[in-house]
Amino acid sequence: MTSSENTSIIANYAETLEDGRLYAPAAARNIGVIADVLAYHAPEAGTALEIASGTGQHVAHLAERIPHLHWQPSDIDPDRRASIDAWAAASGQGNIAPAIHLDATAEGWSAQHGGQNLITLTNLLHLITEPQARTLIREAGRALAPQGIFHLYGPFLRDGETTSEGDTAFHARLTAENPEIGFKDDWDVIDWIHESGMDLVQVFEMPSNNMSFVATRPF
Repeated sequence: MTSSENTSIIANYAETLEDGRLYAPAAARNIGVIADVLAYHAPEAGTALEIASGTGQHVAHLAERIPHLHWQPSDIDPDRRASIDAWAAASGQGNIAPAIHLDATAEGWSAQHGGQNLITLTNLLHLITEPQARTLIREAGRALAPQGIFHLYGPFLRDGETTSEGDTAFHARLTAENPEIGFKDDWDVIDWIHESGMDLVQVFEMPSNNMSFVATRPF
């Protein structure tokens, strides 16, 4: 199963607005708390790469909330890239570049997208395999500029266990679709961050049993 097929498991949770933008209620709910974390840790200037931008709701909000960064959204799906560009246009923000195709689970993408001051990723690791997740984190570490910030958000296992009935059901549904995907363990993610050459800065407990990981490339 490709990463595109994996993400299609929940991609249909978005509705299409009259102007063609995709709207996901979950993205609307979590963007405020994600923006709080990023606004606190964001560098004072530079470029920000959003991996798997989805509908485009997040990057439109983040570009307004953190206007001193130039935002580069990305997605593997052309329909979502069209929605991202539509959200960017509707936002009126001039610091959002056109969405690009980027498969962050592929080896070597950092060579074309290096020097990033911030890289952020929301709700993807549970939809890809462990080898893909490790590749993504490794390549993100390589794509960061020195002192650049890497941010992950989503649902994770704690010490190998889910922490709510809803998470247990969601994780079981994912693994039923594909046994190689599902929630990743928090300690594994921390290990992968360190293996990538990044330093862990902070781990946040987020609403709805989600977590945020913030790391930096020291040099």
